[in-house]
Amino acid sequence: MKKILFSLWMLAAAGILTAAGGPRVTRAALSTVEKSVDGRIAQLWSDVRFPVIGLTRGVYLENYGAVFTVEVNLVNTPTSMMHSTPTPAEVTAAHQAKLQRLPMLKKSLREAMAAAAASLEGVPSEESLTIVAFVPHYPWEDLNGVPSQITMQAQKSKLLDAQRSGANIDSIIRTTDN
Repeated sequence: MKKILFSLWMLAAAGILTAAGGPRVTRAALSTVEKSVDGRIAQLWSDVRFPVIGLTRGVYLENYGAVFTVEVNLVNTPTSMMHSTPTPAEVTAAHQAKLQRLPMLKKSLREAMAAAAASLEGVPSEESLTIVAFVPHYPWEDLNGVPSQITMQAQKSKLLDAQRSGANIDSIIRTTDN
C-alpha cells in the first residue's frame, strides 16, 4: 500500500512540476508574432529593398509580458560604392521620406500589437505587450524629427477590450519616440 501511495504521490508531484516548469508562452507562439510583424513591415514600402534589416525577435518575460524588437529601414540610402557622399538634395529627400513614412510604420506597429494580443493566449491579460522598432541613421543624415527608437506598450486586456468594442486602440497604446 505504501508503494502505491508513494507512486501516486510521485506521479502527482511530477505532473505539478511539469505544469509549473513549462513555458507559459511557447517559442512557436512568439515566432508567429515575429513573422507577422516582419510581414507587415515588409509590405509597407515597395521602393525599399530591405525594410526589415533586423528581423523581429520576441521574448516572454514572466510577470511583465511579451516584448518584440525589430530594426526598420525607412528609405534606401542614396549612397553606393561609386557615390559615397549624398548631395544636399538627396539628404533632404531621404529626410522627407522618413518623416512621411513614420506614421505608416507606427500604424503598422499598432495593428501588430492588436494582432499579437489576440494570438498570444499564454500571456496573462494583466501583462503587457511591447514592440520596439529601431530606426538606424546614417552619419550624413538630418535627424530632426526622426527617432532612433519607437516603443509601443499596452496592457493585453485593454487591447482585447478595444478590439471587441471596436474602439480606437491609439489611446490605449503608449508610444514613445527616442
